[in-house]
Amino acid sequence: MKLALLVNPVASSVSGRDLVLLKKVLGKDHELVVHETSRQGHATRLAHRSYREGADAVFTLGGDGTINEAANGLLDTPCPVAPLPGGSTNVFARAIGYPNNAVAAASLALAALETGSIIRAGVGMADDRAFLFHVGAGFDAAVVNQVESRGTMKRIAGHPWFLACAVSTWLKQSRLKDGFAADFSDGTHLDGLRLAVTLNTNPYTFLGDRPLDLAPEATLTSELSVVALSSLSLNRLLPAAKLALFPDDEGLPNRGALHHLRDITSVTYSGTTPFRYQLDGEPHSPVNSLTVSYRPDALSVVVPAKPAEVRPS
Repeated sequence: MKLALLVNPVASSVSGRDLVLLKKVLGKDHELVVHETSRQGHATRLAHRSYREGADAVFTLGGDGTINEAANGLLDTPCPVAPLPGGSTNVFARAIGYPNNAVAAASLALAALETGSIIRAGVGMADDRAFLFHVGAGFDAAVVNQVESRGTMKRIAGHPWFLACAVSTWLKQSRLKDGFAADFSDGTHLDGLRLAVTLNTNPYTFLGDRPLDLAPEATLTSELSVVALSSLSLNRLLPAAKLALFPDDEGLPNRGALHHLRDITSVTYSGTTPFRYQLDGEPHSPVNSLTVSYRPDALSVVVPAKPAEVRPS
């Protein structure tokens, strides 16, 4: 096979040693072309170019932003993508069953390619950009923005930095009154939202080895799910966090200030004042409106032979 490996050299856990080993693993029996990204959006162009040049599969070594960019370059093509963990959390790779080790994940991905363990996955679209696992608006996005604003702290402190940013952001936002609304394609309307996460797969993220499960029903072959809060009070946030850490089969409930909606094909978030959003862990500039929709069968994904989170199509 002809394989392309897209490497983000500044991702949190990408090392020279791992890259040498990956080249040996992937290039032992296959033709391997390696590209390094150098700027935002570069992986999108490299992935699409690799497809045009005849790659049988595109591997990415980087964080969730790198796999997101590559996926956007491979939408509606037959070329599959295989995510190798090289970031700080690696939500997407781990959610579809890969270990949090790039070399071990590469071996599993090669075995999956050889056995045809490839699914045609659905993606979410936030306006015109695809996301693989979730897009968050409001409080969630404000936390991500603060985490990413100091990349050095993210690399050094990891998950404790994320928790510190969550507390700091909550102290700033818990008393703010401005929220945003959600209008769903079936006519459902939610107002006064402070946080909304639209999920294309589960879990939402990982704290160390523990997943935060918001919507267990969300998979790459099902429609979207939405979990939203219309209050940031501790008596709303803490029970939701506990349920996410110790979930049941239903995920978070749909009652009171906590909303959990399933089988979503389209939702538009809108606010009278701009609100932040993040897409697959990458912060974006505030907007007054964001339309999120489901796009089925849009991307080929290499999954481990017996993935925990994905049903073969």
